[in-house]
Amino acid sequence: MKYPLLGTVVLVLMCTVYAPAQVVKSSRPASSVSHPARKKVTEPVAAPASVAASAAVPNWLPSTNPVQPSATILSDLIDTKLDVRFDWPKQWLLGVATLTVRPHFYPQSQLVLDAKGFDVKSVELVNASRKGKDLKFSYDKKKLTISLDRLYQRTEQYQIRIQYVAKPNELPKGGSEAITDAKGLYFINPLGTDKTKPRQVWTQGETEGSSCWFPTIDRPNQRMTQEISLTVESGQKTLSNGLLVSSRRNPDGTRTDLWKLSQAHAPYLAMLAVGDFAVVSDTWRGKPVDYYVDPAFQYTAKRVFGNTPEMLEFFSKKLAVDYPWDKYAQVAVHDFVSGAMENTTASTFQQQLVQFTPRELADVTYAASESVIAHELFHQWFGDYVTTESWSNLPLNESFADYSELLWAEHKYGADAAALVQQTKLRNYLDEAQTKREPLIRYRYAEREDMFDRHSYDKGGRVLHMLRNYVGEEAFYASLTRYLTHNKLSTTELAKLRIAFEETTGEDLMWFFDQWFLQRGHPELRVTHSYENSQVVVHVQQVQDTLYQPVYRLPVTVATWNGNQPTEHRIMITKADQTFRLAVNQRPNLVKFDDEGILLADIDETQSQEELLYQLSHARGYLQKYQAIQGLRAKSSDLLVSSAFRGALNDPFWATRVAALDGLRRYRGAEGNAVRKDLQRIAMNEKNGTVRATAISVLSSFLNEDYSEVYSSALKDSSYLVASAAVNALAHAPTPATRTQLAALQNTNNPALLTALSNYYGLNGTLDDYQWFLQRSKDAPAEVLYVMLENFGILMQRIPPIEREKGIQRLEALARTHPQLYVRLGAYKGLHELIASMPTLKATLQDIRNKEKDGNLRAMYSLIQ
Repeated sequence: MKYPLLGTVVLVLMCTVYAPAQVVKSSRPASSVSHPARKKVTEPVAAPASVAASAAVPNWLPSTNPVQPSATILSDLIDTKLDVRFDWPKQWLLGVATLTVRPHFYPQSQLVLDAKGFDVKSVELVNASRKGKDLKFSYDKKKLTISLDRLYQRTEQYQIRIQYVAKPNELPKGGSEAITDAKGLYFINPLGTDKTKPRQVWTQGETEGSSCWFPTIDRPNQRMTQEISLTVESGQKTLSNGLLVSSRRNPDGTRTDLWKLSQAHAPYLAMLAVGDFAVVSDTWRGKPVDYYVDPAFQYTAKRVFGNTPEMLEFFSKKLAVDYPWDKYAQVAVHDFVSGAMENTTASTFQQQLVQFTPRELADVTYAASESVIAHELFHQWFGDYVTTESWSNLPLNESFADYSELLWAEHKYGADAAALVQQTKLRNYLDEAQTKREPLIRYRYAEREDMFDRHSYDKGGRVLHMLRNYVGEEAFYASLTRYLTHNKLSTTELAKLRIAFEETTGEDLMWFFDQWFLQRGHPELRVTHSYENSQVVVHVQQVQDTLYQPVYRLPVTVATWNGNQPTEHRIMITKADQTFRLAVNQRPNLVKFDDEGILLADIDETQSQEELLYQLSHARGYLQKYQAIQGLRAKSSDLLVSSAFRGALNDPFWATRVAALDGLRRYRGAEGNAVRKDLQRIAMNEKNGTVRATAISVLSSFLNEDYSEVYSSALKDSSYLVASAAVNALAHAPTPATRTQLAALQNTNNPALLTALSNYYGLNGTLDDYQWFLQRSKDAPAEVLYVMLENFGILMQRIPPIEREKGIQRLEALARTHPQLYVRLGAYKGLHELIASMPTLKATLQDIRNKEKDGNLRAMYSLIQ
């Protein structure tokens, strides 16, 4: 499962200039570093009650939540057969489910199934001749409790047939930040009245949404084979798990497709999708690989999904476990409630992630599409083939899928691309860790959806990166092969992963798994070095709050450079305050702690300007170059520094060029004319669109300077990202021709350009642009609305209050009812912009806050002043 906001993040990246985050803080003199007092110990210990009571509790320490054990298994699902059709006007599923079940160990005379919001028509015991015997049952709209005809032993299978109607729209509102709705079955534009969307129906099972459309035991520690028979209109395409084994036309003009999955999987991985899809076919080793997209995108589908066969080959060889299923399909659906979902053999994607016009493809980076494709594909091994036994162990699914994004980037695009993934993912986790620190494997949580966070994904992936580096490449993949083969088609927990690594390497790895999977937090390191008597003295302090986090055992590499030659020194940090002496022949030009960027840590490393300049010119990869640029930014006016940044503008990796450009933002040094010429040259001639867009953004930081010719040219650029950067630049420096130029762009559907236009009109618009906001706020995608609605409020500040009624009504309706949290937030912020001129809106905003059900959103409202 991907994050629900992933589409937003991707498209915001396409809307704004790329700005990698700093994850290692370098070059700060020791005297300037200020840390709050922290308890430092050499080993993790439990705090005495008196100490804990008197110490300040960090804001990231969660409240005590209930223990969440794995579900007790009374009965085993063996097979599920579904025969379903749809009532589109009512948005109902009409189903018959035939379940093959047996007691798990203890004899059973009762079967309890999850079945949410159904009309249950009948429940029958099916005998060998397929005849049914009515069974007594009770049903409370959540659980279907069936009284069997006798006591069954664990050696006896039996079949239950249930006729039912699923009514997902009548379920109570559910969902979370990770999965924005929980009704399992979704009809999109069922009546065909919305001309902007196709008619579709699709499902989303994780975490317990499958029981919203068929009766089952909706727990991850169940496994079942499956057949789904779908009766649909003749022109519709269908997709489900497994292979399409038959398709027949019916006398009433409908068609029935039968999909069969012959290997068992968890109920939450069951899926169906129906719609007017174009199916683009591919293959891998003779197995079908299909891409289901809107017909308008069938000619660009292979440019988005086309590396899937190569991914299948790469992952199969690396894992020494061939892709284990009969086929692999990927479908793009509208209004999906998460980023993507790894249904067995058939992953589902929100359409914004994978459907692009030919022009938009110029801006699609690895991070924007291939990363999520790799992520969901890797789940077919980690999550589907081997499945977490409980949501507490979710990182055994998600950490591996997250790490596959780095593995694929490394294989396909090289070490620099992998380093960029590593940097971005570490930043994501460290951002979340400011307000939340939990163990990766959490046996306590409030809601199961709480597990879908940057810990389970980004932190988990970084932990696997450290594990790979520690045990070595060969042992890492050999351990994964052992883990997959020993646990195939079954459930797993953390101990099984640890045992696979220990049996492979012969080493007791409890220390690693305990501190990284079972304890919260991360190391916060203060690192300094000096040169004494032919030795480099490295001083490392763990300054994290060890009242609630461990003192870590950290294997790390320190590189010392002389001339052009690095020497690597392996050290093991085991204490809160530790000094290491490294033998060298002479004073090094550079000392680099964690030189390959392996550690999951917040590192404050003191380096001199000379070292950072040396690092930038000699660095072996993107991460070190980026860190050097960040450390030198404060000195960008220095001639040596600006010359080094200008040199980095020619770096072969695009993200390094972006970092160097950003280092020259608002440059005021002696090379001013040369810098500006470089920026203009890059803005006009650079091949990479993200780099061109960054150059335009940096040019716009030079106030009172006229680069309107560059911006005007960029409005016609083949890249939407570049055109959007030009619109944003012109928003702060409009020319007499700008309004006419932008009028030609107003009907765009590209999210990046639409967002930029809303920024322009928010700052420069008049009453003439009011109708544009009213119209585009109806059809703009959610990720654009977040920005657009606040800009709408800013525009309305400049128009007469008597003209604002429709706009205020639009903002209020979206703030109260839009299904996406961030859209409601954007609408609220838009209304808030009008308080100064319309004080009566204070009561409206207060009422919106009081009636908002999401606690996180209410907290965000309270921060808006």
